[in-house]
Amino acid sequence: MLAIDVMTPSVICAQPEMTVQEAAKRLVENRISGMPVVDANGALAGILSEGDLLHRVELGTGKRRSRWLELFSSTRDLASSFVKEHGRTVADVMTTTVITVDETTPVADIAELMERRRIKRVPVVRDGALVGIVTRGNLIRALASTAAPAQTQDTPSADDREIADAIVAALSEKRWALSKGNVIVKDGVAHLWGVIESEAEERALCIAALEVKGVKEARAHLSYPTIMPLM
Repeated sequence: MLAIDVMTPSVICAQPEMTVQEAAKRLVENRISGMPVVDANGALAGILSEGDLLHRVELGTGKRRSRWLELFSSTRDLASSFVKEHGRTVADVMTTTVITVDETTPVADIAELMERRRIKRVPVVRDGALVGIVTRGNLIRALASTAAPAQTQDTPSADDREIADAIVAALSEKRWALSKGNVIVKDGVAHLWGVIESEAEERALCIAALEVKGVKEARAHLSYPTIMPLM
């Protein structure tokens, strides 16, 4: 499999000028732990994760350092920490050194990259422009969609990709549609992932997928929204 086979193409992004609070709200509302940052031209400017927002003056979670440690810390490190804790915009707190891959990067290389760099997501770029993102969740979904033992041919055929695109297109105008990253086709079997509100949605998704030419079977891997307890 390649990055293009498992990536989420509709990427939730932040902009450099957004406030830290706006960005945090976007993470919470979309139930994600990080997102790319793109400028006005759509170019990748950085990446923002929960870790970048962990130590904040508003929460009283700023890093505590002893006088002794401060003496041995460089002014650069101390200033960088101050910006992370007090910065008002995404541009102030985001990570600017971003590790990326292209659409033809094998998922094996992506998994190794994530493990080696201890990261949870990798933006996918084409000619410098953001076209998708691969997360650990994408890789796990792809794994769950494969047969055991592993097939001799790991890369989905062109026909499977065309079928997945056709399913997404057939659902495009439905309010309960799934995004491209949540539809994986392997040997004609459509694996459907995502969050649904009712059993009727699950049934409708499976029926719609089965109506697409080339689909042999539709398997639902759908879940209901997580309800947070009231504090």
